[in-house]
Parts: sequence; structure tokens; C-alpha cells
Amino acid sequence: MPSIPWLDERSLQFPDIDNALDDPNGLLAVGGDLSPERLLTAYQHGIFPWYEDPQPLLWWSPQPRAVLFPEKLHCSRSLRKQMRRASYRVSADGCFARVLDECAATSPKRPGTWITQDMRRAYNRMHELGWAHSIEVHLDDELVGGLYGLALGQVFFGESMFSRGPSGSKIALIALCAELLSRNFKVIDCQVGNDYLYSMGAELIPRAQFKTLLEHYAQPHEDQRGHWTLGDESKQKVSGNDG
Repeated sequence: MPSIPWLDERSLQFPDIDNALDDPNGLLAVGGDLSPERLLTAYQHGIFPWYEDPQPLLWWSPQPRAVLFPEKLHCSRSLRKQMRRASYRVSADGCFARVLDECAATSPKRPGTWITQDMRRAYNRMHELGWAHSIEVHLDDELVGGLYGLALGQVFFGESMFSRGPSGSKIALIALCAELLSRNFKVIDCQVGNDYLYSMGAELIPRAQFKTLLEHYAQPHEDQRGHWTLGDESKQKVSGNDG
């Protein structure tokens, strides 16, 4: 692996994301910590932590970048029918820690997780501070899906999602997009794309374009902090009857 810089723990400064490696794609720096101050600095500049125990703390900014513009969300006809047939209930910030635990859960198909204990502590702290948010999907009083991420300015930085029932994570994403549109958010950072996200409308953009989006829209505001409550329009979107 080519040499990459170690972060100075006395400074919050990161290398410019244009210096990220091509192989592995996006690896930018090593070390530092998961303090709220460092996480806010990282996300604001298009950088996120991603590692597994016993690796050191790794920071990434891949090229290209997967994003989802909320107004471009794709909801299939079959998913709309499914939402009309079932009575899903959606909420925000109702059980953040549980959503985090569900996203981190391992299985025979996924024996490891990048959501380490340190990551859980860090993002639970970000939730307590009002920067991190979760969307929960319930069916018959059972939690069947959810997602979590950070909201800075008009950008939502998606971290992870889970599904324990039919399309649970998709429904969480639909509710999130509706809520973000009502709050005038411009883009969801999906970090690294996959077929699942592309089927929902995600796309790849050059790192330079993502960098420009952040410069315009990812300025954190203290008055933005606080737990979310979903509006009626967001809840209605999940009913599948909004057209």
C-alpha cells in the first residue's frame, strides 16, 4: 500500500481530498480520533471513517462519489403497492441507538462489521449533540427497517441502513427523502454506490462536483442541532397514496 499520512492528534486538519489514493479507492489518512469536532470537520470536507477491528482508524473520500438527490428518488410501482397494502409507521430519532445496533449486527453471511464499538459510541454521541439522526420503520409495532446519518447544513451524510422485514430500508429511505425535501436539503451522500442504491435513484458524480456541493451546502449551523420529528408529508409519502 502506498504511504498515506497519519493525522496529528493535536490538529483537526485533514489532507485535501484530491490527495486520496486511487487504490484502495479513496483512502486518505490514518489515525486521529472520533471526537465530535473531528467528525464534523471530516464530513464537512467529504471525508468519512471506515475501518474494522483490529485496523487503525482509516479515513476515506472515494472517486467518484455516490449521491442521491432527494427529488430524484425512485419508488417502484411494486413498492408503492406494498406500502398501500401494509400499515407502516415511520418516525425519526425515536430509537437511534437501536437503529445503530441493528445496522452493526452480524450474521453468518456478514460475520464482521465496520460499525465498531468505538464507532457506536461516537455516533451515539453525535446523536446526543443533535447532529446525527435516525429514521425508523415499524410494522405491527415491530421495528423492520431504519437508517442513520449526519445532517450538516443542507447535506445528509448517510452512514448505514438495515432491513428486518419486507423493504424496510427502502421505506426508511423514502421517508428520509420526503423529510429532507421539506427541510430544503440538497443531497444525500451515499459514499460508495451499489445496485441497491442505484435502484433507488442514486448516481455517481465526480469528486470535484461533490466538493463543490459541500462548499455550497455543508456548512453546519448551531441552530440546526436537535432531534427530528417527521412532518405529515413525510408520513404520507410512506402510505403509497401520494401519487
